[in-house]
Formats: sequence, C-alpha cells, structure tokens
Amino acid sequence: MVKSKRSFLLIIFLTCFILINSCHIDWLGAFYSSNIDERLAERDNFHFLTPADFMLTLGSDYQFLVITDTHIEDGDTFGLEGIIGLIEADKANEDKIRFAVFLGDITQFGGDKDIGVFIDNITEPIRNLGVPCYPVIGNHDFYFSSWPSWRDKIGSTMYKVNSDTTTLFILDSGNAFFGKDQLDWLERELEKTTSDRVFVFTHNSLFINGPVDMQQVTDTRERARIVSILRNRCDIMFMGHSHKRFYSEVGNVKYVSFEDFHSTKIYCLVTVTPSGVSYEFKKL
Repeated sequence: MVKSKRSFLLIIFLTCFILINSCHIDWLGAFYSSNIDERLAERDNFHFLTPADFMLTLGSDYQFLVITDTHIEDGDTFGLEGIIGLIEADKANEDKIRFAVFLGDITQFGGDKDIGVFIDNITEPIRNLGVPCYPVIGNHDFYFSSWPSWRDKIGSTMYKVNSDTTTLFILDSGNAFFGKDQLDWLERELEKTTSDRVFVFTHNSLFINGPVDMQQVTDTRERARIVSILRNRCDIMFMGHSHKRFYSEVGNVKYVSFEDFHSTKIYCLVTVTPSGVSYEFKKL
C-alpha cells in the first residue's frame, strides 16, 4: 500500500514538473481555444498581408529575421520595438534584411488589443521600412476563444510566399498537429516549387530535446509524413513554442527551435548566399 502511494505521488510530481516546463502555459485558456478546421477554412482570407507581400524580389544574397514567442500581454511588448531599430540600422548600412517572420505565441492571450499592438506598434513601422512581416499563429494566439481577433485582423494561418529565388511556407500547428488537409496542401505546393531555397515556419516543434519536454507535434505519423514531404526539398524548418534551443537534421533538412523573445530577447538572423544558408542567434 505504501509503495503504491509513493508511486502515485511520484506520478503526480512528474506530471507537475512536465507541465511547469511547458510553454508559458495557461491551462484554463486552452479549454477556450479554437480547432484547426475552423482556422483552415479561412485559408484564402487575408487582412494583414497585401498582394505585394506574396511576391518578393530577394535575389540570391539576402538576410531575414525569425522571432518567436513574444507573448505580448496587456499592451506590453517586452522590448520588441527594438527589432524596428535593428532593421533601421540595417537599412542605413548593409540593407540585407528583406523580411521578418514571427513564429507564433505573438500574444499571451490573443484578443483585439494585443494583436492590434503587434500590428500597429511593431509590424507597421517595420513594413514602412520596406520589410514585410509574416505572422505564424501559436496556441496562445487563440486562447480564450480569441481566434476571431486573429481571423478579422490577420486572416489565414496557412499560406505560401513566392519570390524570384525562394519560397516560404507558413503552417498552422497551433493545436500541436497539422491535419491531413494541410499536409496534403503542403505536399502539392512543394511539388510545384522550383525555387532555389525553401523555408518552412510553424509554431510547435516536431521534435523534443529531452524526456520532460512536451512541446512537440503530438502525432508521430504526422511528424514522419512532414519529414518525408520536406526531405531534400527544404533548407530549414523553423519552430518555436518550446522556449528552448535545439537542432535536428533529417533528410538534408535542418529543424531549428530556439528561445522565446519574451524572456531572453533572442532572435535569429538567417543569411542566404549563393554558396549556402547560415543562421546565428543574437540578443537584442
């Protein structure tokens, strides 16, 4: 009996430990979130992105920024405005940064106010500098039934961006899976792609870094399928959610997760040249 009680307590402890180490969790909010089918039904609706954002001219020598898990809360951006200054400095010198991607959990609780802050205070100044911004939806962005705010202010959570040399795929993994419909779309669109470079962006990680991590796509069959789809066809898949930095490589594709901006001020600078692709993590 004592042994059984100890085992029960150990299970409770391990469960609590795993939950505490999960992604900036608000469990109550998770019960009031949307499902992927209703989000993918809006795949052709765009309010934030313009037609020009879908046809870039990049060439073979450029840079872009990737920022994840900013968790804007009650109007507080936690210093995210610093990205604007970073791009301004680049414009005055090298002028190599051509676009920026925000990898989900842009807000802490979703809603009109914080999505509005992201659009008005962060991305509009960046876009005014000639640098398009591409948002990825994360689980926090539709907490507390706030999906309509994203839907009406940003729109589609799954889309493709073309350029002369590069294709970007934005995927919705906010519920920790992609769904057959989305992966079918990715496979079809990737087969059409003739770009020299392909980058994929989503919120949830495909892989975990250790036995106590939960932050990954939950369906192992989906993980196997997306790895198969991207094999030898993609340069890097960028992921957030875990608030941790780790790296995998499968089928000549790099899978990269890294720290949240909210608490670390870390961002990723990706450099593309004719000879290859590299990336480095920097602190604002």
